[in-house]
Amino acid sequence: MDDNAEEYRGMPVERARERAAERGWTTVRELEPGALITLEFRADRLNLAVRDGEVERAWVG
Repeated sequence: MDDNAEEYRGMPVERARERAAERGWTTVRELEPGALITLEFRADRLNLAVRDGEVERAWVG
């Protein structure tokens, strides 16, 4: 995927979802602070840690 996950930080989650779709991400996972997640790596998945409707952190996997 030719996209920089770090650029999603600070975006409203709605805009981040739109951008991810525009950039071809097949899976976008939104996570609340402290959420338990699986650790398997998926190159087609963008993870978004979201607090109060804003992306705090974004990473591939």
